[in-house]
Amino acid sequence: QLQLVESGGGLVQPGGSLRLSCAASGLTLDYYAIGWFRQAPWKEREGVSCISRSGGSTNYADPVKGRFTISRDNAKNTVYLQMNSLKPEDTAIYYCAAVEYYTTNYCTIEHAAFGSWGQGTQVTVSS
Repeated sequence: QLQLVESGGGLVQPGGSLRLSCAASGLTLDYYAIGWFRQAPWKEREGVSCISRSGGSTNYADPVKGRFTISRDNAKNTVYLQMNSLKPEDTAIYYCAAVEYYTTNYCTIEHAAFGSWGQGTQVTVSS
């Protein structure tokens, strides 16, 4: 069974950076596209970014385009989310999730597609 564990969250000032990690165990991530999602207090969970099995296809939600970068290291069974130029509105719990796909070059940030989820890591952007 695939298990996902997020890390790297914390408190950062506006304009700062954080790198989140999503480490997998139990199964190899080679067969999974990975998504990052976030949920702020009193808001619905929203998709942030995703990366295909091969890493060749990525998608970003409009609020984070140009600031966040998703990447993966299949040898380390880990996916990363580099977050730069952070804003207070980025404050949320960030989750990674996995979906098994046959195709290697597709991903989605529709959370209903994902079956395996981590427990989340808190990101707080505040001065």
